[in-house]
Amino acid sequence: MANPKIKVLDSELLSDNWYILKKITFEYQKNNDLIEKQTREVYDRGNGATILLYNKESKTVILTRQFRMPTYLNGNKDGMMIEACAGLLDQDNPEDCIKRETEEETGYKINDVRKVFEVYMSPGSVTEIIHFFVGEYSSAMKVNNGGGLDHEQENIEVLEITFEESLQMIKKGEIKDAKTIMLLQYAQINNLLV
Repeated sequence: MANPKIKVLDSELLSDNWYILKKITFEYQKNNDLIEKQTREVYDRGNGATILLYNKESKTVILTRQFRMPTYLNGNKDGMMIEACAGLLDQDNPEDCIKRETEEETGYKINDVRKVFEVYMSPGSVTEIIHFFVGEYSSAMKVNNGGGLDHEQENIEVLEITFEESLQMIKKGEIKDAKTIMLLQYAQINNLLV
């Protein structure tokens, strides 16, 4: 902790069920030098990685579809989300993590990935940093059917769709996942599928 304007006064554990939820009480020195006492709840679920798998030749991308309870509770009628492959680092470095997750979720074994950026996805309440990657795939890289690991209860459907269709799905509201939209827009801006 390097910011001299912040002094953590208390850290109270609220939940250690799935991940860690803490209530942090701290002093914050404002620009006018007044000190404010503030309290925030902070959710720590670890850091993650995500990847857009793309094929220049066929102009397709690999995405996944799976049930997401938080979206279901917040108005997503069937709870299903179309997303780029992603996962938590689980003590791996980001590159090893995304290669492992790609094989588990999509069935493609990839060796060459390129990190394009990293992002705090919800910095007001979640500590997580997501490392964003892109990587080319081909049918020769398919080693299994994917779908995730049974013990993680993922039930993932693998989708291979055209890049143009994926962009239309954003416009129609069929893709609402931030990391997926960011990766598809990155691919569009950087002409990855040209």
